[in-house]
Amino acid sequence: MDALERAIEMTARLVAFDTESSKPNLPLVDFVEGYLRQQGVPFSRAPNAAGDKAAIFATIGPNVAGGVVLSGHTDVVPVEGQEWSSDPFTLRRDGGRLYGRGAVDMKGFGAVALAMIPEFKKVALSRPIHILLSYDEETTCLGPLDMIARLGVDLPRPDAVIVGEPTSMQVADAHKSVTTHVARVRGFEIHSANLHRGVSAVHVACRLVTELERIGDEIRAEGDPSGRFDPPFSTVHVGVIKGGTARNIVAKDCEFEWEFRGLPNADPMLAQNRLAPYVESLRQTVFANFPQSGIDLDTLVKVPGLAPQPGSSAETLALRLARRNNTIAVPYATEAGHFQRAGVPTVVCGPGRIDQAHQPDEYIDVSELAACVGFMRALAKELEA
Repeated sequence: MDALERAIEMTARLVAFDTESSKPNLPLVDFVEGYLRQQGVPFSRAPNAAGDKAAIFATIGPNVAGGVVLSGHTDVVPVEGQEWSSDPFTLRRDGGRLYGRGAVDMKGFGAVALAMIPEFKKVALSRPIHILLSYDEETTCLGPLDMIARLGVDLPRPDAVIVGEPTSMQVADAHKSVTTHVARVRGFEIHSANLHRGVSAVHVACRLVTELERIGDEIRAEGDPSGRFDPPFSTVHVGVIKGGTARNIVAKDCEFEWEFRGLPNADPMLAQNRLAPYVESLRQTVFANFPQSGIDLDTLVKVPGLAPQPGSSAETLALRLARRNNTIAVPYATEAGHFQRAGVPTVVCGPGRIDQAHQPDEYIDVSELAACVGFMRALAKELEA
């Protein structure tokens, strides 16, 4: 069986595990660890605090600094509410496409990395190839942090990290940050006939959403000096809002979740900081006579952006392996920013197209897996003694 066939088979095995972010990934982790043992590859497991998920870090080649990390996540987005043509957790091949949840985002990349281990082992590597499989990328991007903290401590510090999110095997050296927030409004509940004697949490929340829309327009007008992103500006978006009890009751509670997607060099707290003065003005006016009421702003998740590092070891290597002459920027966030913040040069480069991710009948082209196999063969040759 050649490497591409092994990659397709491994993709099928990984897709078969339902690793939606709300569920444990340990069955998949156990399978991968069993495979690594069969291959004689040393690995380390880093469980989360709850013990229901874990990241894996495997090393092929010498246990020395200066290698390359191939990083991917094991979790996938939910399938509930989507209309699939077949079982999303059974890989289906139709012509040159492989259908299944996670096929492109991003079990295909992890499958290629694992399927290439027999070939990696045949090469006299002077520097190691590491495989890192994480969790919770689709929700918090915190899954690889424990492993990242160990780089240069009890795990070899690499020269470069390649995060295999789908880029059609183009090399991305930049992406936006994502900061998610929740605003909680506590009103003063009363019969709606006496609206003037209470404070509606719903009404105040709507004022906050309107202010966020104004802030979003303001930030949009500032644009993208690099001219590389689509859309060419940082964005503010309110995704979920809930509150109130009944039509004739002034709402006691209302909350909404929102996000800021910032250009790589933008302050991740930019939108929150611009909202704060407006919140304070409401506290001093609307809530002046209601001490038990108010507004709480909390930040849930901070995913750092990936800033360009022209000429970095990761960029130079990935461009050479992918046979590309230039880099791209992508609008979505990845775990790459965490590696970069830890001081390790990082790029994003993986098989498949991002517009297939999170969709019903998600798929990856077999040709994309083949291109990824070629990329990793070139990597092994690059690191050969």
